[in-house]
Amino acid sequence: MSYSIKRITQVADCDVLLTWAAREKADLDFELLSEDRLTDKFETTSVEVEAILQGVLAELSALRVAVVRLPEGGKAKADMGVKIKKLEYKQFLLENRKQTYGLLALLQKELDIQRIENEIKEVDTFVAELTAHKATL
Repeated sequence: MSYSIKRITQVADCDVLLTWAAREKADLDFELLSEDRLTDKFETTSVEVEAILQGVLAELSALRVAVVRLPEGGKAKADMGVKIKKLEYKQFLLENRKQTYGLLALLQKELDIQRIENEIKEVDTFVAELTAHKATL
């Protein structure tokens, strides 16, 4: 982007803008660090959640097959029904967690990181142009 830096006629104005840009860059650097850490967490969590979810789904499938073969009214069938309900709830929680920390969330975080990196590059360009102009005043 082309900035209207040539319209600045005083060194003091350049200094004010350079101070502002340094603050902006510091904020962006901090935001980038935070997003990087979250992305690392999301990468780990997404793999863990998927593995646990697959185990729960396999166990649910096996229990659903087994519960059908048990006699009606028996304690074993009732206990297995409770276990199935608990696993269904665990599945629900894991699927919610997958949406929050899974692959889709990871991709969103990666996009956020790219956006922040682009903003940092733009601030660096602004500072370079402003510093060069300040030297001519």
